[in-house]
Amino acid sequence: MYDKKRMTVKEVLQLQLFVIDESSAIQWLKQQLIRKPQSFQDLHPLFLKETAGWSKSEVPLELLTLLEQNFLRYDGKGPVPEQIHAYLSTNWKELRNLPKDDPTLVTKARDRWYVPDPNKAGDLEKLREKALLKEFEEYKEVKKKLKVFRLEAVRAGFKKAWQERDYAVIVAVADKIPNNVLEEDPKLLMWYDQAVTRMGGE
Repeated sequence: MYDKKRMTVKEVLQLQLFVIDESSAIQWLKQQLIRKPQSFQDLHPLFLKETAGWSKSEVPLELLTLLEQNFLRYDGKGPVPEQIHAYLSTNWKELRNLPKDDPTLVTKARDRWYVPDPNKAGDLEKLREKALLKEFEEYKEVKKKLKVFRLEAVRAGFKKAWQERDYAVIVAVADKIPNNVLEEDPKLLMWYDQAVTRMGGE
């Protein structure tokens, strides 16, 4: 009974997930791929439909970028990952009880994207952070106001600048993004306020 109730709650939560920015897009993709590891071709039409309400102040991101930075793709080399194996052997009778390197299984599994094992997510996180910081570097160089940008990149950049005590960078980039974005993001606002305070004291 309890499990049934929990499933309903889960389904309701899934229904309520609107894709409006990078963070909600990642959550949506996670929901899709945790249930069914699938190829880019399978995901793309669904993704386009979901991202119709993307926020105007956020850079629209390509599906491939989101997949490459947050998920893994099985390229057919080595044994089929557990996440894909579990899905395929549950849904295809002929794929049950096959070893993970069986050619039939490998062919069916190839090019599917899947949610990484949390124990191996560290590498993925580093990859994503590298991409976000690269984007932040571009914001530092821009001379004009930023109308459209990646909020996650600004967060990553502020965090790194804070760790390096580079308060001037935080203030400079904060001046380029719309005020309301800064004020509505508690993390960014905290780093900005502290940076202004520290600069005033130096």
